[in-house]
Amino acid sequence: MHSQPGRSIRDGRRITGLILLGMLALAALAGPDLVNHDPARQSLLEAMQGPSSEHLLGTDHLGRDMAARLLSGARLSLFLACLSTITAALPGILLGITASWLGGWMDRILCAFADAVLALPGLLLVLMLAAISPGSWWALYMGISLTLWVEYFRYTRQRVRIVLADPAVEASQLLGLGPGTIVLRHLLPEIGPGLLTIAAFGAATAVTAVAALGFVSVGIRPPTAEWGSMMTELLPYWRESPFLIIQPVACLFITVLALHLSVGGGVQP
Repeated sequence: MHSQPGRSIRDGRRITGLILLGMLALAALAGPDLVNHDPARQSLLEAMQGPSSEHLLGTDHLGRDMAARLLSGARLSLFLACLSTITAALPGILLGITASWLGGWMDRILCAFADAVLALPGLLLVLMLAAISPGSWWALYMGISLTLWVEYFRYTRQRVRIVLADPAVEASQLLGLGPGTIVLRHLLPEIGPGLLTIAAFGAATAVTAVAALGFVSVGIRPPTAEWGSMMTELLPYWRESPFLIIQPVACLFITVLALHLSVGGGVQP
C-alpha cells in the first residue's frame, strides 16, 4: 500500500523521459530541414541576431542559424550515443553469458580482461584514439564503446549466475532444451530490465563525453555542428549574448535528463 505513491512517481518520471526522448529523436531525424536552414551557411551581416521569424533561435557570431545547428548537433550526439550503446551491449552481454555459463578458466580470463579495461580510465582511452584520428567521429565511437561494454559484462555475468541456479532453468536443461531456448526463455527476461537501465545511463554518458571532448577541442571539430564545440565557439560572446551559449547547454541538459528519467528517475540495475 505504501509503495504505490512511489511507484506512481517513478512511472510518471519514466513517461516524461520517454516523451522527451521521443521529441528529441524526431527533432534529430528532421534535422535542419525542420527549420529550412543550412547549419554551415555563414552570413556576417546576420551575425549575433536575436530570435525572429527567420531565425527562430537567433544566429551565432558567424551568422549561422542556431536552430539548424542545434538540431544537427542533436542528430550527431544521439547517433553516436545509440551506436556506442548497441555495439557495447552486444559483446558485453554475450561475454557475460559465456563467462557464467562455462565458468572455470574462461570466466577467469574474461574477468581479468574486463578488469584490465577498467584499469585504463575511459576518458584517457577516448583521448588516445582521438589523438590518432583528430576530429574523427569513429575515434569517439570506438573509445566510448570500448569503455561501456564492461558494465554490461559485469551485470550480465552476475545476474546470469543466479538465474542459471534457478530450478526452472535446471528443469529446462534436464528436458534437453538447447542453450538458445534457455537464453531466450529464462535469461533475457530476467536481465532485460537491468540492461535497459545500463543502456540509458550509458547513452547519457556517451552524449556527455562527446560534448565534453568537443568543448576542449579534442572531439568533433568545427565547422561540424556539435554541442560541445558550439559552447567553445560561443563562450567569448557570453557577455554580449548569453542566450546563445545557454542553448547548447540546455540541449545537453535536457538530453541527459531525458535518458535518466526514462529508466524511472535513476533506478539502478
